Amino acid sequence: MVVISRLVAKYNSYYADRPGEMIESRIQLLQHTNDIVAVLTITITNAVLGGIADTVAQTLTAIRSRQKRPLLGNAISDGIEMPDYDEKGAYNAQFLSPKRHGPPPFDFERLTRFMSYGFIMSPVQFHWFSFLTRTFPITKQSATIPVLQRMSFDQFIFAPVGLACFFTFMTVTEGGGRRAVTRKFQDVYLPALKANFMLWPAVQFVNFRLVPAPYQIPLVSTVGIAWTAYLSLTNSSDEPIASNV
Repeated sequence: MVVISRLVAKYNSYYADRPGEMIESRIQLLQHTNDIVAVLTITITNAVLGGIADTVAQTLTAIRSRQKRPLLGNAISDGIEMPDYDEKGAYNAQFLSPKRHGPPPFDFERLTRFMSYGFIMSPVQFHWFSFLTRTFPITKQSATIPVLQRMSFDQFIFAPVGLACFFTFMTVTEGGGRRAVTRKFQDVYLPALKANFMLWPAVQFVNFRLVPAPYQIPLVSTVGIAWTAYLSLTNSSDEPIASNV
């Protein structure tokens, strides 16, 4: 306690004759604290929203799997195993057990991967938006051109890199190596990037032009639920379903 008291006394005595520096220092400290709180809030929010998006994607996959299951009347022609009687006349427990199983169980590891990716990328997203705000300020005299500049930088720089990071992260955390990453890029990267250009330029134009800065990332995260669900379906598909968008 004595040491802390001395440090506080020295701090106060140092700024006693420098009130301007003290105010500036406290303002910087407050801004830094606000940035930390904002990053933590965005990080947790995006992790949760990523989990929600993947849950939606897995639910859609399960629904589609149920719709593709054959009717019982067509079961024999679709690969139903007939009873296998043993010497006592009892039949196998797998009687009328279809070779095609029902929808896959919920994949909690996949859910964790999506939440982890949202958690990791949120600070990057926060600093990227801060960079766009500083570099292309919007004023009353000039609004449309800075908005277009922000949107162009976001879509032609951040979006391609972000998609590359997404597919690489997912493939590697699924246990894939360099070949798996290369195949993933060959199959789904370009269709997903095309889908990105069909959605996000319009969203970001409205976001940068009409939405106040503190609410721009939350808006992106909200729209991102549907986008991340789409990416989840694309990443888990053996075929590039994005090509149909």
